[in-house]
Amino acid sequence: MLIRFDGKTVIVAGAARGIGRAIARAFAADGANVIACDRLVAEIETGERIQALPVDVTDAASIDKVVAAAGGRVDVLAYVAGGVLGQGPKPLEQVTPEEFAGIVDVNLKGCFLFARAVAPGMKQAGGGRIVTISSRAGLATSLTGIQAYASAKHGQVGLVKQLAQELGPFGITVNSVAPGFMATSPDYERQWNSYSDDFRRTFADRIAMRRMGKPEDIADAVLFLASDHASWITGQTLPVTGSPLA
Repeated sequence: MLIRFDGKTVIVAGAARGIGRAIARAFAADGANVIACDRLVAEIETGERIQALPVDVTDAASIDKVVAAAGGRVDVLAYVAGGVLGQGPKPLEQVTPEEFAGIVDVNLKGCFLFARAVAPGMKQAGGGRIVTISSRAGLATSLTGIQAYASAKHGQVGLVKQLAQELGPFGITVNSVAPGFMATSPDYERQWNSYSDDFRRTFADRIAMRRMGKPEDIADAVLFLASDHASWITGQTLPVTGSPLA
């Protein structure tokens, strides 16, 4: 199966680190012109066919600037932005409304705003692909222990289903990839280091494939869902966890 994106314009939102960086690299390697955007724009890895732009995914005007830089025509949106914003697990009664809202905004609201921004151009072109990065936490409970993160990722899975239903008649597919745990950013490195030595030593033994995932594993799934080979797949969340989900 040959997957190429020659002549295609791809936006990767949340491209500075880890999974987002791997997705931007993979699209560029397969011929796409990639607009890699992130609030940490200085950390974006640029190169042939990768252009770096700043973005605040909670601000519609900021997102509109990124879409305008693409000429208004976006073939693929990969929405990777999110995370836990440096937060850690706390008892419910100690979580402030602002903390809860912050995580929901970058994981769910930003996904909505970016999809809203690219949809008109995709409709006009007669098709497009939207692929989000949700999480195993969107299908079960979260290892982070953070209420807002699990809530936002579950919400993103629901948004994907609803948008797939709405945008399907225009030839636009909307899907999600749900990774298992990876220590791919400072927040997740802190989470990993908070576990006991025994938990970390035996973690891979709990995974059917007996290894931790890599950002490239997620990028491969995203590229498939963004390709013509997935033109009749929409509204789905693909777990990429190295294990079957119960």
